[in-house]
Amino acid sequence: MVQPPATGHVPVMLGRTIELLAPALADGGTYVDCTLGLGGHAEAVLTACPNARLVGIDRDPDALAIAGERLAPFGDRVALYEAVYDEIADVLAEDGMPRVQAILADLGLSSMQIDRRERGFAYSVDAPLDMRMGQGHGLSAADVVNTYPVADLTRILRVYGEERFADRVARRIVAEREVEPFTTSARLVATIDAAIPAATKATGGHPAKRTFQALRIEVNGELVALEGLLPAALDALAPGGRFAVLAYHSLEDRLVKRSFAAATTDTAPRGLPVVPPEHRARFINLTRGAEKPTGGEAQDNPRAASARLRAVERREVRP
Repeated sequence: MVQPPATGHVPVMLGRTIELLAPALADGGTYVDCTLGLGGHAEAVLTACPNARLVGIDRDPDALAIAGERLAPFGDRVALYEAVYDEIADVLAEDGMPRVQAILADLGLSSMQIDRRERGFAYSVDAPLDMRMGQGHGLSAADVVNTYPVADLTRILRVYGEERFADRVARRIVAEREVEPFTTSARLVATIDAAIPAATKATGGHPAKRTFQALRIEVNGELVALEGLLPAALDALAPGGRFAVLAYHSLEDRLVKRSFAAATTDTAPRGLPVVPPEHRARFINLTRGAEKPTGGEAQDNPRAASARLRAVERREVRP
């Protein structure tokens, strides 16, 4: 059984992830961690698969530095790249390994990003409104809340945050920023709280949760990047290669589900007695729907509670 790394960071669904990916790396090969974070999953894969090498990708230079130290004992089995995960094809071209045996994408925030107050991802503490996964690149959350028109704010809150009171929240934000621009999270949280009807606050979690999710997705272009990653990762797999994705909210999981469904479906017209080889699905499902963490894991690691794991395997070359 795979044990969590000795640090305070507990990778989500670690044992099941190794169980899914390790068979593709039994004879060695390359494992790509698209969201390296603190390196927990990567360390476990390299330990469980002693002949495999790692291509680790992360947009956050702080995360890469920490993961680099953690993975240093594996020596030249490790190659790290600062990039967004939808740039996987470019990274693999630079690495000289266009086809790989296993890929993992652990979506959402890393533990470091959540825990470091100055990054501004948590609505539970007062911090600068940043939310950029790659610090110093692109618009910050403060830029979004202080410059976007009501219509654009409403759109991202409704689409990315699935906030039913998106228009009310957006209008309250715009009214408040005219008094004084937003710079820290506490005032934004208070503004959101004031916009949500009191009768609805008893359910659905913290009133700011959905807005902060929407801002984070907008700032980092997360869904756009995921839409680019999915086909690129599937194309990068060698025959027998496996791709696993951990998603944490319905927007991510919906994209993964749709992509995997298309990849595992034959393209031949219905009714043919035999599917021609060229129309057979390129992939097979390794999971039955989305797998969830066990009750014990969700209790021990609250950040795992919303995780949804899906995985596919590339078929061998068609005859």
